[in-house]
Amino acid sequence: MLQRIQTVWMALGIMSAIFLYMSSLDVTFGSSNIPVMGIGSFVLAMLGVLSIFSFRNRKRQILLNNISIFINVLLTGLLVYWLLKLSGGIYFPEKGIEPVFTVLAVFCMIVANIYIRKDERLVKSVDRLR
Repeated sequence: MLQRIQTVWMALGIMSAIFLYMSSLDVTFGSSNIPVMGIGSFVLAMLGVLSIFSFRNRKRQILLNNISIFINVLLTGLLVYWLLKLSGGIYFPEKGIEPVFTVLAVFCMIVANIYIRKDERLVKSVDRLR
């Protein structure tokens, strides 16, 4: 059942991961040129797609969304660290919008988890009536 409301919220989370990938191509940490943000946003997008298509197993969906929330929080911390290390201070307005995408993805996944739990409660109540 892909037409549920939690699918919409998870799709918004996936879109924010894609926007994070597109906007954070210049983010590097330290002297290494490993694209941490690119890898992280790719993993987030894949977790979201896997979560959407595991609609028959709601516990797995909640687990995948919780993993996605955890990765998003880690990426938010890395991005804030990167923003603080950039020259120009914190008040430079064109530093980046990348942390907004991770916070938006966290919000979307939390709302999706709420609707998945509501769906789970509804299914359990119907099973009790049978």
